[in-house]
Amino acid sequence: MEQKVKRLLDCTAQDFQRMNCQELLQSIKAAEGRVIMSEVQATVNPVPFNVTNAEIARAFSADLVLLNKLDVQQPFIGALPESEHPIQLLKKLAGCPIGVNLEPVDPNAEMVSESKLIPKGRQANRENYQKCQEDGYDFILLTGNPSSGVTSKKISESIKEMRRYFKGIIMVGKMHTAGVEEDLFDQNILKSFIDNGADIILLPAPGTVPGVTIDKLAQASQYIHARNCLVISAIGTSQEASEKETIQQIALWNKMAGVDIHHIGATGYAGMAPYENIYTLSMAVRGLRHTVHRMAASNDR
Repeated sequence: MEQKVKRLLDCTAQDFQRMNCQELLQSIKAAEGRVIMSEVQATVNPVPFNVTNAEIARAFSADLVLLNKLDVQQPFIGALPESEHPIQLLKKLAGCPIGVNLEPVDPNAEMVSESKLIPKGRQANRENYQKCQEDGYDFILLTGNPSSGVTSKKISESIKEMRRYFKGIIMVGKMHTAGVEEDLFDQNILKSFIDNGADIILLPAPGTVPGVTIDKLAQASQYIHARNCLVISAIGTSQEASEKETIQQIALWNKMAGVDIHHIGATGYAGMAPYENIYTLSMAVRGLRHTVHRMAASNDR
C-alpha cells in the first residue's frame, strides 16, 4: 500500500525537506497532473535582479526546478552567494526540490545536425552520479540538449548504472531529437526505460515537436502509467517564450493527455522562460488558488 503523503499542491518548503524519494514521487502523483517544473540555465545571472533563476522560477509558481548546462563537478550558479555546499544553499533559498540534467552522449550517434561538445561534468557517468548523490540533488533527468548526440538507447543503458550510485528520482527522455533522428514514442524504448529502473518518463508536449499530438501523448501516458511510472510533458523547443495563448493551449493539451508534470524550458529571458509564462502555465494547469499558494508560501512554513 502506498504511503499517504500531502499532494504536492499543498506542500511547503518544510514538507519538501522532510520527504524522501518515494514520498516525493507519491506527492507528485497525488497532485493529479498539476505539477510545474521550470528548467533554468544554472550559470546565468539574471541581471538586474541579483537572485538565482531557481528563486525566480519558484516565485512565479514552479514546484520543481531543473538545472541545465551545469557542470556538476564545478557547480557555479549565477547570483548564488558563495558556499561550500551550493546545491544545499540553492535548495534552501528556492524552497523546492532541485534537479539537474545529465546527458548520455552516444559516440556512435548518427547525427542529422552538427554535433556540439558536451563537457564531461555535464555528461551521464559514474563520477557525476556520485557527485549528484553527495551534493543532495532530488532528481536527475537523463536527456539531451540540441545537437548533443544523445540517443534513447544510450539513455536506457545509463539508467542501471545511475541507479547504483544515485538514490533520488530518476527521470529520462528527450524533449526533441537532440540532433539524432529517432521515434521518441517508440514503445520498445519506453519499455526499456521502465524495465531499467526509471521513475518518470519525459516526452515532448503536443505541438512542440512535429507529429506529436494529444492522442500520441495520451497513448504513451496510459502505457507508462500502467507500468507504475509517471509522465512529464516538455516544452523544450523554445516555445516556452511564445505568447501566453500558446502556453495555455499546450497546457490544456497536456492535461487531456494525462501527464503528471508540466515542464517549461529555459529559453526566454536570461536563462529561463519568461516569468509570465511560468505563471500562465500554472494558471492554466491548476488555477488561481494553487498558483498563489506556491507563489506566496514562505520558505519558513
